[in-house]
Amino acid sequence: MCGRFALITPPPRLARYFQATLGEGVEAAPHPSWNVAPTDQVLGVVARHTPADGGLSRTLRPYRWGLIPSWAKDPAAGSRLFNARGETVATKASFRSAFRSHRIIVPADGFYEWHKQNSGRKQPHYFTRADGAPLAMAGISEWWRDRNGPADAPPIYSCSIITTTASQDMEGIHDRMPVILNPGTFDVWLDPDIDDIGELTALVRAAPAGTIVHHPVSPRVGNVRNNDADLVASV
Repeated sequence: MCGRFALITPPPRLARYFQATLGEGVEAAPHPSWNVAPTDQVLGVVARHTPADGGLSRTLRPYRWGLIPSWAKDPAAGSRLFNARGETVATKASFRSAFRSHRIIVPADGFYEWHKQNSGRKQPHYFTRADGAPLAMAGISEWWRDRNGPADAPPIYSCSIITTTASQDMEGIHDRMPVILNPGTFDVWLDPDIDDIGELTALVRAAPAGTIVHHPVSPRVGNVRNNDADLVASV
């Protein structure tokens, strides 16, 4: 699973890396964060066809982490749907519509995972790309509006991170990891017109061995109230 991550790189730099423009509300988003948790605001890269030439244009915009299905009665459902299992994301009722037509990339500088030791103690580890580039985690998104609220109330845009069976890079730490996309797959993943389930699920796989590296960090990361650079320091 992926239940905590760090988002430190400034949005303008992320936008350049993902060849995206900054969307409305990005500059006002809380930033940076060394301890992003479910229901926090995160950033996502989304692509839409431009009216002029029909080409794809990418935008970096804010989302609430924890997908709220469009049919949900209230936003509380999102607090449980912050991860979507790759094995069922195309078929599970909460995710299948978003997987087919609302795919995004969730950028991160690194993510945390806990290793349960023989003593019963859980040691957190911080994972980053070995090449130092931002992580491009495969995500899905939805928008939700309160049917009982004011007609002009803005919708909530929310997202979930897709996970898969872990690669060798996670060996001995955890058996799940986020799906990490390589730049060569960005266009296919983000294209809203591609709805071939076989083509899309082929991208929902563990990154090749050697993609990510990790080191142990302080247990302080387990408390969401702790949010400082020392959380990612090796211990």
